[in-house]
Amino acid sequence: MPKVFLSPSTQEWNEYATSGNEELYMNLLADRMEPYLRSSGIQYVRNDPDRNVNGAIADSNAGNYDVHLALHSNAAPENLAGKLRGVDIYFAPKSQYSEQLANIIANNMKTIYPLPDKVRAVPTTYLGEVLRTKAVAVLCELGYHDNYADEAWLKNNLEIIAKNIVRSLCDYFGIPFVSAGAVRWGTVVTDGSGLNIRSYPSLAGRIIGSAPDGASILVNGETGGWYVVSYNGIVGYSDANFIDL
Repeated sequence: MPKVFLSPSTQEWNEYATSGNEELYMNLLADRMEPYLRSSGIQYVRNDPDRNVNGAIADSNAGNYDVHLALHSNAAPENLAGKLRGVDIYFAPKSQYSEQLANIIANNMKTIYPLPDKVRAVPTTYLGEVLRTKAVAVLCELGYHDNYADEAWLKNNLEIIAKNIVRSLCDYFGIPFVSAGAVRWGTVVTDGSGLNIRSYPSLAGRIIGSAPDGASILVNGETGGWYVVSYNGIVGYSDANFIDL
């Protein structure tokens, strides 16, 4: 199953137009993404807020991640302070997968941002979190925090934005998006055989693990008669008919 390095901004000095700062609100956004990531079967690790961007890049590169996702909000140059609006999703111009992910995020973001024509995927030649990471990487600039309208949009729609970004990740990985719900424990109930854990909620999905009859198994979500489960570090899908909650 996919694994994401989630890297919300550590730039507490970037103050918002009325109150708060970039680090605070990007971490609040990441907080709201976590339940949707779990329910959709996407494993994740968050950056260390006490480390800078170079630390985030090093920590990401030290692991094995499918995507490095950086969360930021933007600020206009001093001569245009407060006058710009828009969402920019930055990608590595030499990576087709980075560009593909950026376009998916941008296209989905257009459905919730009030000015969809100002949402775009943009190549970057200077952003380290996009260019120096081992994993496929994008950096999201989610509005201009020095603009009152963008600040209000961001603050008032954290849950919607979080859900939208996780849906984009699911689109990129080719797995179903599963709405967040209560995390529950279940018991495997079979005829004594092991319960398969698959990479996709279908009998055609690759078997990536197994849980024995009678085992306790964590259920993070449900889609089409399949549970999104976690067992002994393996995250995947199991037939709901063989798990008693």
